[in-house]
Amino acid sequence: MSLQKVLQNLQTMKRCHLPTPNTKIAATIISTILNTSASQPLAPTATATTLLSNLTPNLVHLILSDPHIKPSKSLIFFNFLQNNPSIISFKIDLEAHLTLISRLIRSRKFTEAENLVTSLLNDENFRYPFAVIASFVANQCSDSRIVAKLFNLMLKVHSDNRNFELASENFDYMRKNGIEINERTCTIHLIAVMKCDQVELGIEFFSRMVESGIEVSVFSLTVVVDGLCKIGEISKGRELVEEMAAKGVKPNIITCNTLVDACAKRWNFGELDLVLVLMEKEGVEFNVETFKFLIDGYSSSGKIEEAQRIVSVMHDKGLKVESHLYALIISGYCRLGKMESAFSLFKIMNRREICPNIDVYQTLVSGLCKIGDMEAAMEILDDMQNREFGLDKAMFDTLVSGYGKKGMVDEAAGLVDVMEKQEFIADASVCDMQVADHVT
Repeated sequence: MSLQKVLQNLQTMKRCHLPTPNTKIAATIISTILNTSASQPLAPTATATTLLSNLTPNLVHLILSDPHIKPSKSLIFFNFLQNNPSIISFKIDLEAHLTLISRLIRSRKFTEAENLVTSLLNDENFRYPFAVIASFVANQCSDSRIVAKLFNLMLKVHSDNRNFELASENFDYMRKNGIEINERTCTIHLIAVMKCDQVELGIEFFSRMVESGIEVSVFSLTVVVDGLCKIGEISKGRELVEEMAAKGVKPNIITCNTLVDACAKRWNFGELDLVLVLMEKEGVEFNVETFKFLIDGYSSSGKIEEAQRIVSVMHDKGLKVESHLYALIISGYCRLGKMESAFSLFKIMNRREICPNIDVYQTLVSGLCKIGDMEAAMEILDDMQNREFGLDKAMFDTLVSGYGKKGMVDEAAGLVDVMEKQEFIADASVCDMQVADHVT
């Protein structure tokens, strides 16, 4: 809001000297600000300027604390003073901030309260040390609910701004002074700490949460476990889950999947076995994601038969098995040169009416071409085309190379012609080399 517009509106008021600050004067001033219209001409007078310039800290406090004035209107007045500091001869003090913040909290305007807390803690013009704020609140505010919400907001703001040391100081003060700590706020802090890769700090904070008697949620536990897994400390993550389970905080499927995924990606199957035992002990059932992580880990590490067994378990449980999971296993068989097993699994897919994706076809064709089984490769290719999958350049090159290795020059040349008609540039060097070797 423009200062000139406010002053213009004030000049329509009856001229008077400010008496001792009182609620009526406060209400009049804020009403003047709120009723200022953008259409009014801008011609402020000295009297109007004087009316605002004679504001005192006491009068400002009366306006902000007056229960007859809505907190939303008090906030507009507060913001007006902040945006127009030249009209007052004093700095908006800590009392003004905390008075308005308390009223906003009481009226459940938490977003506005948080914005004001952010300004109080981070704005260089209004920043106060934590100890000063804490002391003032302790002496001036007797409502424990307001105090708790205020300190939880400060903890969140410190965390959002990565001021972890101040957040820790805030937490310790609340703990020592019996101020109720919101577990959700602590979770937000844990997430912020872990995002900054400060895992040790996160573990320390989590331990203090537990020691303080907070009813720790499985979500907070999972945040810490995820942080440990990301730095390879999977066993510590599992041990923490076991410790918390003994204290009544049971892991959920997200917690367990975090551990399973970490084990599978690192091929740490010894630790994985312990995690699976833990899941069984705590009664946590596998979901589709659990099976996916297991199949990915087993197939990528060469434990193909185990991966295929997991797929069978999924079918037995009536779970949907996506084609890309079959692709992982087929790819594993191909890497090991077990083309018969790969081809057999492909047939199982068809019997179960699972439509192969392009990765399945490309993997099979590539593997068959490498061992020179072009007849089987063409069988796969026919099935692929019947399902209306197109051939890309990589597939053409694979087939040309395969025919070249077998010395099937006419077939290789025919594929090159097809590629050219489809505007692919054939990578014929491999084929030329294979044909030359065959002729030699």
